[in-house]
Amino acid sequence: MSIPLVPQLLRSHLRELAENDQRLDNRSQFEGRDVEIEVGILGNAEGSARVRMGDTIVLAGVKFQTMTPYPDRPNEGGLMCMAEVRPVSGRQHEAGPPSAESIELSRVVDRGIRESGCIDTSDLCIIPGEKAWQVILDLFAVSDDGNLFDAFALAGITALRNAIIPQEKFELGEDRPLVVSKTPIMCSYQRVGGRFIFDANGREELGGDERIHITLGDDNHVHSLQKGLKGAFTAAEFTELMEEARKKGEELRNMVHALEGGN
Repeated sequence: MSIPLVPQLLRSHLRELAENDQRLDNRSQFEGRDVEIEVGILGNAEGSARVRMGDTIVLAGVKFQTMTPYPDRPNEGGLMCMAEVRPVSGRQHEAGPPSAESIELSRVVDRGIRESGCIDTSDLCIIPGEKAWQVILDLFAVSDDGNLFDAFALAGITALRNAIIPQEKFELGEDRPLVVSKTPIMCSYQRVGGRFIFDANGREELGGDERIHITLGDDNHVHSLQKGLKGAFTAAEFTELMEEARKKGEELRNMVHALEGGN
């Protein structure tokens, strides 16, 4: 299948820039866009966050509901993550049922959080075998100018770390904070112009190739790795990206913790 003319011209331009160690917005290869994080911005959520990465803006909200524990895990609650990308966020998105992109976004973000073990699902148990808390993390794209993966993941973990379980509302005792023991951070890299870059914007995504999403924990343990699109990585490229993800992950994690007074 032939590549449409505009992306083809863009890809050519991106390659020329990469050969001169440049990017469309004058960032360096592994330089991210400016990041802003706010918490407590959704009045109807038990925990919420707004993340802005350049012109990419997303919201995350946490709600709780009671559930019947699964038979094979009678002493555990659950976590559900859902992402929504609607036409309001960009011309490339369409109305209708959840797109394949929305489903991939929710699954990749969910995997990074779930596999980190940052939420002790046994702490969500109310009555063993009968009732437990289900944590629902909703992610919504306000503006998509690239790298929704990292924006959603950052907003999601921030909202969770600021969530309060509404026990009084359900007549189950006093409200209490959701216990989140770790801060998994996702860093995404995409091959653009023949080399990998961090935090691709919308035009770089349009003219880019394969990508990789790396979620690391506070101790630099790898909680999830997800490859997207067709392509391959060399061992040297992977080693470089892992080191860059460790450095950037620590920077973003410190931003999240700073919102909690350093806790």
